[in-house]
Amino acid sequence: MPFCTKCGAQFSGEAAFCPKCGAAQASGTTPAASPNPGPAHSPTAGISENVAGLLCYVLGWITGIIFLIVDKRPFVRFHAAQSIVVFGALNLIQIVLSMATGGSLFLGGGFATLSAGLMILHLLGLLALVLWILLMVKAYQGQRFKLPVAGDFAESLAGKA
Repeated sequence: MPFCTKCGAQFSGEAAFCPKCGAAQASGTTPAASPNPGPAHSPTAGISENVAGLLCYVLGWITGIIFLIVDKRPFVRFHAAQSIVVFGALNLIQIVLSMATGGSLFLGGGFATLSAGLMILHLLGLLALVLWILLMVKAYQGQRFKLPVAGDFAESLAGKA
């Protein structure tokens, strides 16, 4: 079934207008004399929702940004926004912690502080790996799996954009 080009709502194939927002839709029939059919409506038109949701997480927040801009389907937009929030926050935390850990060595924190900081960084990396796999699997299964805090931010981000 096709999706509205404006709001992303799913509707019957022969509808001229979206039942949700009222936007005009391209008709399903094309003239027989048209030699050049033209480009597709969306770059992700041939990708199913679950595969697009999985792809939102493949490169973390980078693919999240791409799919949030390109794809208008609500399921995909949610997963794109959740990817941006989760992996963007984890990357920022890792950067700040790396700088603090490295700086503590030079400010007299010693090797104990350095090793504790490195252990926390490794645990954050492991957490990111587990979340990455879990979120990709849930998206591929077609589930709108929402993480406790990040999911709320993702819903507001997906609704605005």
